[in-house]
Amino acid sequence: MINQFGQLCIRHRAWVLALISLITIVLGIFALKVDVRTVFEDMLPSNHPYIQTHERFKDTFGGSNMVTIMVEAREGEIFQPEVLETVRGITLGLREVSAVNPFQIISLASKKLKEVRASTEGIETRPLMWPDAPRSADEIAELRAAVLRNPLVYGAYVSQDLKAALITVDFIDREVDYSKVFKEVSALAEGFENDKVQVSMVGDPILFGWVNHYLPETMKIIALAVVATLAMLFIILRTWRSVLLPLVAGAVSATWALGMCALLGITFEPLVIVVAMLITSRAVSHAVQIINRFNDEIVSIESGRETSRDAALASIRDLLRPGMLGVVSDAACIAVVIMSPIPMLQKLALLAVVWVSTLVVSALLLTPILLSFIRHPHGHVHGLDVTPLLRRVLDFGVWMGTSSFRYVVVGCSTLVILGSGLYALNLKIGDPQPGSPILWPESRYNLDAAAINQRFQGVDRMFIVLGKDGHEGYVKTSEALLAMNALQRFIEVQPEVGASVSIADVLPVMNRTLREGNPRYLELSDEEAINGSLMAILESVSEPGDMDRFIDGDASNGAVTLMFRDRQGETIRTAVARIKEFIADNPLANGEWQLAGGSIGVIAAVNEIILSSQIESIALALVVLVVVCMVTYRSSVAGMLFMLPVIISNTLTFSFMAWKGIGMNINTVPVAALGIGLGVDYAVYIADRIKGEYARGCTVDEAIRNALHTSGMGVAVTAGVLIISTLIWWLSSLRFQAEMGLLMAIWLCISAMSALFVMPAVIKVFRPAFIFGKAQAAPLTSVRTALA
Repeated sequence: MINQFGQLCIRHRAWVLALISLITIVLGIFALKVDVRTVFEDMLPSNHPYIQTHERFKDTFGGSNMVTIMVEAREGEIFQPEVLETVRGITLGLREVSAVNPFQIISLASKKLKEVRASTEGIETRPLMWPDAPRSADEIAELRAAVLRNPLVYGAYVSQDLKAALITVDFIDREVDYSKVFKEVSALAEGFENDKVQVSMVGDPILFGWVNHYLPETMKIIALAVVATLAMLFIILRTWRSVLLPLVAGAVSATWALGMCALLGITFEPLVIVVAMLITSRAVSHAVQIINRFNDEIVSIESGRETSRDAALASIRDLLRPGMLGVVSDAACIAVVIMSPIPMLQKLALLAVVWVSTLVVSALLLTPILLSFIRHPHGHVHGLDVTPLLRRVLDFGVWMGTSSFRYVVVGCSTLVILGSGLYALNLKIGDPQPGSPILWPESRYNLDAAAINQRFQGVDRMFIVLGKDGHEGYVKTSEALLAMNALQRFIEVQPEVGASVSIADVLPVMNRTLREGNPRYLELSDEEAINGSLMAILESVSEPGDMDRFIDGDASNGAVTLMFRDRQGETIRTAVARIKEFIADNPLANGEWQLAGGSIGVIAAVNEIILSSQIESIALALVVLVVVCMVTYRSSVAGMLFMLPVIISNTLTFSFMAWKGIGMNINTVPVAALGIGLGVDYAVYIADRIKGEYARGCTVDEAIRNALHTSGMGVAVTAGVLIISTLIWWLSSLRFQAEMGLLMAIWLCISAMSALFVMPAVIKVFRPAFIFGKAQAAPLTSVRTALA
């Protein structure tokens, strides 16, 4: 069937080439319209209870797109006219930023931070610094004293050393454009930064804005990687076809995939460019395998008018099956990610499946068709020949697979799998380090985050809701207030939780104010009537919106907001576990707790999804891989055999991730899933060629030797070239891309070494029946006769 298909394609090659060209042009037009940006809603697993709580209360208690801005005096305290004017200017300027929620701008210069005063004449509330910043020394001194008296401001919005002030602003999730917000907020901050004031900014809109900011650099790295790949192919394989055809295969594959991406309305996430490069590397790999097979056939076929056609058909006949198996394995393994409830992963998986599937046309079909047009296939462009060096490496693989040392190889491989598998259990889910793992520790964003966390209670927030739907005023009850207060005292013991705030912190301040500032009354009352009266007084002196960050409109629900000093996976899991422990140990008679909103709540939901599904996804991907191999070779042993290099490459790579502190998160999951399919490609080419050589009448040792010196040469060339080109990603200013490039190189290296040095030994030791059991040493019909 494969031979007949190859004959059909070669015989009608002009029509096939014209059809592929037409489809490429059409999809190329659509590819130019692909939308490259981060869509926040796509990161949320909508069916998770934390996300449901977040979506319901984010407009009241604060969403996950909050930006924190610190205005810091370079010398002295912030209570200077220039610094206070900067706080006011940034606060007012934020109202003009795209997608801003104007009711969620909080700072010293906003109306939401107020001081409550009580006297015989009544109760008075007034903003601390609104509408104008104080100018005279007396006004500034009065503001300073008011800040020090207010525990909801001092430490929360003004640092305890009085050298910095905080501004928080939230954005509307469905409207936020990270690139636009980043540019506007950055321009606003830069306009106020001078020799007296330093401005620091953190938050997801700023973080993903930095990712988009480095997009031009990313494109330059891609171009550099492509140039390095083509240059090395030119040096090693010494023909122009070895340079141009892999480039054509990768370009056609990318054009088809991005065109389909635009047609399906899928936005292209900048962080997953590494996934695109990984798939494109597979196009190059398959194309080089076919070119290498073509070159082998050219040597054995006499020169003539049909030489290139004969060799091209032989390439299709010998490599279409293992190539298809590699493509299907890659597509099937990444398709497992579609089961994730996270829309971003679903869309990415769909795009990756489409992209991988295009390799059938761009690499496995188009490459031999273009090769069939070559008129002078025997020449070389330059005289430098590095193949003797590669043959020495391949001879070493032959020795390891055919000598008695093969038993040592099998035993050591088993020990490697067991050892690396156990160490891989240390792989962390979520961010394993402080700051953002997307950027380097010395990046401006991570330095800003460290500076803010040093002076304040924490930049990342989670809110837990306590309430009872339909029960108006429930938050005013002593049960609710005391429960909030108890949860805050319980959770603040965790060092990573810098502070917490709720309406239970506001009422004691009101109680002390009514008692002439006596600190003995800075606490909640045990009597519900007193707490209710304090709440009523507070509401009477508040303006609309002042209480929104503490309670909803009818006081049926209130929030406890926690400030986190980092967003490490372990920090979040510990906090969630302790909150659940508190809720279980302190049941309520009426109300109920709802976890969890804010940026930390969203991350907690995503981490739980990844933690619960990662093992199942890996197991399912391995099962899919086994089934694909079984169906292809009609042997259950084939499925088990090809699992070996996959397990070796993945356990070693996961161990490296655990060792280097690279966590498994929403960005690394697709790379890991694709890596499972990546581990089998090279082994399939080697095993299938051993099968073919043995069927031609070779002995086992001869079949292994011939396979390594033909398909093994293609594996060595493509692996070496792609390993070096992917290491270029280490130049990226995005730590995530650099680390993923390193992981890709490790995956490629281990996969190639497993195929060249482990698979031959395993095949020789176990003699699988699908390779040797029914082999017949019958001569094959010549290619030229078949074409005739």
